[in-house]
Amino acid sequence: MNIDRIVFAFAGVMILISLALSQLHSAFWLLLTAFVGINMLQAAFTGFCPLAKILARLGRKPGPAFQA
Repeated sequence: MNIDRIVFAFAGVMILISLALSQLHSAFWLLLTAFVGINMLQAAFTGFCPLAKILARLGRKPGPAFQA
């Protein structure tokens, strides 16, 4: 799996987990959803994604969206 797919899968999992936790525990878990969304938005404009940089250092191959 390339960096792009891992980043998108990780973001999706984090959003789903935070939504579930907001229903089971506290609505404050929605802040995690907001954080993931803001990070995705800034990555779309700047091309910088911290997780993509970490995965590149771990030797994952870049995809077309994130060139490390």
